[in-house]
Amino acid sequence: MAKADKVRVNREIRSDTVRVVQPDGEHNVVDLDTALERAREHELDLVEIAPEADPPVCKIIDYGKYRYKQQKQEKRQRKRSKSMQMKELRFRPRTDDHDYEFKKNHARDFLENGNKVKAYVQFRGRDIIYKDQGMDLLRRLIEDLQDLARIDQAPQMENRRMTTILAPHKKKK
Repeated sequence: MAKADKVRVNREIRSDTVRVVQPDGEHNVVDLDTALERAREHELDLVEIAPEADPPVCKIIDYGKYRYKQQKQEKRQRKRSKSMQMKELRFRPRTDDHDYEFKKNHARDFLENGNKVKAYVQFRGRDIIYKDQGMDLLRRLIEDLQDLARIDQAPQMENRRMTTILAPHKKKK
């Protein structure tokens, strides 16, 4: 349920007395029936703006326009907030140089697009004895991408995986 849907209008208001802000900016505390009468005189709605105040603050405005402005503002906020995704790269302890470069370039693209990168070395079977090679591989990746990324999580073992998380540097506006 959106915030605009939770707003009480006219007879939905539950308080006996309210602080009314009129269209000309004047405000005072009156009982609910008087406030509703003033709203009818202006041919507008009585909208509860601050229900948690004592007494609740209500404004005499056009409810349709109020909802429209609220929806526009919510849409603008959703547009501004960019969701960050986690992209994963999988390595093996003895990943070849060409494969490493290929995956490093993918990581670079992900970071440039503002996504986090979770790089991990998967140890299968007897590969677990090559933990040092896995650590070297992740450190090399961190060093190669240090111009674009910061370390969100240092390399660490999780079961049969060695994992690190890189996040893009914050861009200066």
